[in-house]
Parts: sequence; structure tokens; C-alpha cells
Amino acid sequence: MKKILIITTIGGFLPQFEMNDVKILMDQGYEVHYASDFSNPVYELDTELLKKMGIRLHPIAIRKSPLQFRHNLHALREIMTIVRKEKINVIHCHNPIGGVLGRLGAVAPEGLPKPYVIYTAHGFHFYDGAPFLNWLLFFPAELLLAGRTDTIITINREDNARARRYMSGRLKAIYRIPGVGVKTGRFAPDLNVRQRVRKSLGIKEGTFYILSVGELNHNKNHEVIIRAIASLKDPDICYGICGKGYRLEYLEQLAKEKGIEHQVKFFGFRNDIPEMLQGADCFAFPSKREGLGIAALEAMAAGLPMISSDCRGTREYMEDNVTGYVCRSGTVSEYAGLIRKMKENPSKRKGMSGACRKAAESFNLDKTDKIMREIYGSLESERI
Repeated sequence: MKKILIITTIGGFLPQFEMNDVKILMDQGYEVHYASDFSNPVYELDTELLKKMGIRLHPIAIRKSPLQFRHNLHALREIMTIVRKEKINVIHCHNPIGGVLGRLGAVAPEGLPKPYVIYTAHGFHFYDGAPFLNWLLFFPAELLLAGRTDTIITINREDNARARRYMSGRLKAIYRIPGVGVKTGRFAPDLNVRQRVRKSLGIKEGTFYILSVGELNHNKNHEVIIRAIASLKDPDICYGICGKGYRLEYLEQLAKEKGIEHQVKFFGFRNDIPEMLQGADCFAFPSKREGLGIAALEAMAAGLPMISSDCRGTREYMEDNVTGYVCRSGTVSEYAGLIRKMKENPSKRKGMSGACRKAAESFNLDKTDKIMREIYGSLESERI
């Protein structure tokens, strides 16, 4: 039986984003192995369910930070052991550290050739406008690791162009997929659901309700929306955030200091995002950096007009004044102005809603599914 090892840094990443890939692989006769840190998942993780599905789990000491060198060195040794012991034929690695260790750990099992290596770049750390240090550290590293990679999959045009320009001579193939894909039908707007959700969340009639979904970290930049709302001094604006992370206490304290703690709701991790989106009037996506942004695409599929940052990922789907408003400067004052503008123009929001749903269709799961089946199917010619 053909065996593939999927490696991610974050334990819940596979069940959150890669289950369609697992289905494709199993359809093509692969035994799926999954190696990650299962001890502190950012996303929902049910290891027993994964096992029942036939996925072989391998807990490893991988850490998100490259500074945790000792843990990651140990994780590299664990990956090499798994590859040799299980006689892995293909490695598909994700996330920056998972991508590094997966490619370094691609050793030849006894009696077999070195595994075929696929790396999905969910956003290179070097990009237009990235800090010089990012280019200094990550760009040379990616060029070197390209020599240990057979196929790179990118999720946006900028990364795809850069991979083709600098790495094509070292790789067998470069693909671009429209992210992990969105099941757009799950997010169709429903007025009855909207009313029920708002009532359950305590959102009063007439309140302008903004929602964000994402890990509570520095990059997701929820802070700027909190500060923007505070500056507006409008009690009829409410901001909800779905997600967990190390910035929770800081953001709670910030809302309290600004005197708007009653206007900011922290919902933690939610497994009912399609319903949560139904209750909102618009979606805020102020990330400083995004490879693409699946949360934003799901919101667009639900017909939510967007207030977004201007970054590599959002440029894939945001059209200013059509699908929403793009904050070019990233300043509190500009976000505040866009929030006010969105709140005061319900007819404009209605037009944006239709444009968002139309734009989201370009990222439908069916499109990603077709490309991933092609990628995995092409491995047959590699005599795996």
C-alpha cells in the first residue's frame, strides 16, 4: 500500500483545513499518516475521530517558533524515524516549520527511494513589503530547501510568481490552488438564522454588528478594530471575535481601558462559524499578513461585506468599494472611517453582499479538489 505522511506544525490544522485532501488520498489508495504537535491545538482536534477514519497519528515535538530549536531538532529526528519505520512514499508538509522539517526529514526508507516531497506554502514569509529580516532569513532558506522539494503548491499569485521565478529549476512542478477551498453552499444567507443568532448572542435590534474570525495573535490585528470602534464613540456598534490565542487577556484589557468592554464580545473557538457569520452586518479582516485568508472567504460566501487590510492575501479577492472597503494605510483613523461608512450605507452593503458571494465562488472547494486530485494523481508517473 502507498503511504503518505502529512506534517503540520499545528495539531488541529489537518481536521480544520485538509480533510478534503485526506479523502482524495484515501480514494487513490493511500494509507494516510499524520504527524504534528497534538498537545496544544489552535483549532478543534478530535484524535479519536481521526483514528476511526483510518488516519495513523504520530505525535511529534514540533513547535511553531524557530527559536525552539531543541524541540524542533527532536521533531526532525522523530520524522526521520517515522519515514524509515513506516516506509513512507510521499511527504506532504504544511506551515513554515512543518515545511522545513518535513523536507529535511525526507530520508530514504530501507530498500525504497527517498519519499516524494510536496510542500504547500500557505504564504511565504518573504513577500512584497515584508521586513528585511524576513527576506534575509526565509528567502535563502526556501531556495536551499527547494533542492529537497519535488512539488510546491502556492495559494496566491504573488507567491506563485516568485516560486516560478526563483525555484522552477529545482522543482518538478509548481501549482497554485485557490486556498484549501470553501464549501460555499454551507454559508448561504438565511434571514431566519440571522435573527436567531443575533438573539442568542444578545445583539440588539438596530445594532451594527461587526465580526472577525481568527487566532488572537499579533498578526490578526484585532486590536486596530477595537481602537477604531472606541474612537467612534458610537454605542450602536458591536464587535465579536471568534478565536483563541495568547492575545486574549491583552485585548480584553484594551476594550476595558477604552470603555467599550460591553461592545466587544470574545466568543473563543467556535465550531458553528457558518451560523455565527449569519448574525453579522459586516466582516473585519485587518490582518497584517495573509497567504490568502480562508476566514474572509467564508464570510464573503455568507454575503458579508468586508473591511479588510491591504495585503498579499486579500488582494486575491478584495475589490475596493465592490466587495467591501480596503484599508490602505492600516491606521486606526482609516479603519474608523470605513466602519462608519459601512454602518451608514445599508443599501451599499446590500450590493456588496451580492458581489462578495460571487467573488467567493472562485474559491469553491470544487476548484481546489480538481487541482489536488491532479497533483496526487500525477504521483503515479513517479512510480510511487
